[in-house]
Amino acid sequence: MCLEKTMLSQNLLHDFEKGLNPQKPAESKIPARIVGYGEISAIFEIAEDKYHVYKRLPLFDSLRAARQYQKMYLEYCGLLAEAGLYLPAHDTGIVAAAGRPVALYIAQRKLPDANFGHKLIHHLDAGSSLKLIELATREIAKIWEFNHVNQSAVELAIDGQLSNWVRDPENTQRLYYIDTSTPLFCKQGVEQQNPELLLKSAPGFLRWIIRRFFLQDVMTRYYSPGLVFMDLVANLYKEQKPELIEPAIARVNAHLPPGQAPLTKGGVDKYYKQDKLIWVVFLGLRRLDRFITTRLLWKRYEFILPGRIRR
Repeated sequence: MCLEKTMLSQNLLHDFEKGLNPQKPAESKIPARIVGYGEISAIFEIAEDKYHVYKRLPLFDSLRAARQYQKMYLEYCGLLAEAGLYLPAHDTGIVAAAGRPVALYIAQRKLPDANFGHKLIHHLDAGSSLKLIELATREIAKIWEFNHVNQSAVELAIDGQLSNWVRDPENTQRLYYIDTSTPLFCKQGVEQQNPELLLKSAPGFLRWIIRRFFLQDVMTRYYSPGLVFMDLVANLYKEQKPELIEPAIARVNAHLPPGQAPLTKGGVDKYYKQDKLIWVVFLGLRRLDRFITTRLLWKRYEFILPGRIRR
């Protein structure tokens, strides 16, 4: 697939970063509106830009480190497109404001909010919702086909839950994949992502716990076809659509690669309970870290955290 390029204003990003209030983005010098949350970072609009949504990654100690991540991100997007996925037009910008960590901004062309997969299933009937899930399943299957063809040279990972897929307003049979900000891929068997970098969004004094009990699971699950499809189906619990679980399992099992054990309702239930625990604990630790940083140490907390997430 051909990658679309969009253009950002570096001046706007610099001014936005200088005036950003991470805890109250709407009260920043240039206001921002939160439109969604990933498990690690928030998605927001900047008031002066009507065409993009953004993620901000304030993870870097140097421009060099940010540029390395930027290069990895762009390579990952290129590989996803090579595998056959559709990505919205995108761009990146690096901002090094005085007294702040170096931040990488990732922007994507804004797509209709109502077309996100996790929104659509609340408006479509059951049959149409299952067709949407099957479309996502077919897109995910392109990743395993790509990995099979490329053998050990390149191996892609993907987070396939419904909130990462957006239906094209002009073609209901086409889905855009949007969750590209955490590149996960191997080259010659070597993971390209630095897990220690991702840990920077976690409380410093508790990183050893996350590293020991959670990190390996989160880093590796997206390379496993069975677990990626399991995550897609189990996420229907989070989206308050349990009635779709069993018919979705049947659709997904039809697209499993050879040798993969079929999904079962019991397996999906067990997976969701474990996954829910991981992310509830992780978010709780981040909120504790924010409280200590801002209320006890009176320092600036750089990350934008979500409010209550219904699971």
